Amino acid sequence: MADENTENTENIEQKKAQAAAWFAELRDQICAAFETLEDDYTGPLKDQPAGRFERTEWSRETEDGSDGGGGVMSAMRGRLFEKVGVNISTVKGVFSPEFAKQIPGTDEDPSFWAAGISLVAHMHSPRVPAVHMNTRMIVTSEQWFGGGADLNAPMPVAEDTADFHAAFKAACDKHDPAYYPKYKKWCDEYFYIKHRNKPRGEGGIFYDQLNTGDWQADFAFTRDVGMAFRDIYPALVRRHMNEEWTAEEREAQLVYRGHYAEFNLVYDRGTLFGLKTGGNIDAILMSLPPEAKWP
Repeated sequence: MADENTENTENIEQKKAQAAAWFAELRDQICAAFETLEDDYTGPLKDQPAGRFERTEWSRETEDGSDGGGGVMSAMRGRLFEKVGVNISTVKGVFSPEFAKQIPGTDEDPSFWAAGISLVAHMHSPRVPAVHMNTRMIVTSEQWFGGGADLNAPMPVAEDTADFHAAFKAACDKHDPAYYPKYKKWCDEYFYIKHRNKPRGEGGIFYDQLNTGDWQADFAFTRDVGMAFRDIYPALVRRHMNEEWTAEEREAQLVYRGHYAEFNLVYDRGTLFGLKTGGNIDAILMSLPPEAKWP
């Protein structure tokens, strides 16, 4: 039994290492793609310098002084991207008794390990859609993947929305034809601003507690979700990034952002998870837009 437990522990540690390494690799690929967009930009703010990501490491503090892990924030404020954060983290510790009740696999042991990538981009131009993406792996006495991506356009374009969804449908269909309709519906229901009776944006996919019993397959799906985002979102940005916009369009964008912020502060699970596990406040609230208005 001891040998079996040792083998299981080593296997889990290998899985954790693989997942954390992938999230860092995806971060690097996305940051490089976004910096290339900044370089290629020739729109209304072209006379401003091209943006570059700045990385800030942080460590998670624990009450008993043990190693709680940490992460790296990668933030850029440029001439195309008004504010974008691409954050990775690998944290561990013990859930509070209250929060543990909400997390699978914590009935007997409230310990956890979690790693992931979280991204939110807010653009200067109201003609370029904002976007959110995250994927993660969580381990308690159980283990699973979760994440997704959704498009948030102040001025939706039907072709952009269709192509964004098509990219994620293709990623889903590689693994299970049931994934896309299920995860699209989950996204539509989750990213809904209930108090305003409206969706947050144009949707995408959202999944959680994915554990089919085949870890490699679930990990491959999670990688494909990340790569689908890496490929489709920069393509959508290029379509509109050099277009002129009006003051009225910018005003509408700022009001749209206010509603976006309301969702993240009231309903978002990732925000709650970060706050309940002692994460970095700046990284947790990175999703909030740099400027917003309420009429």
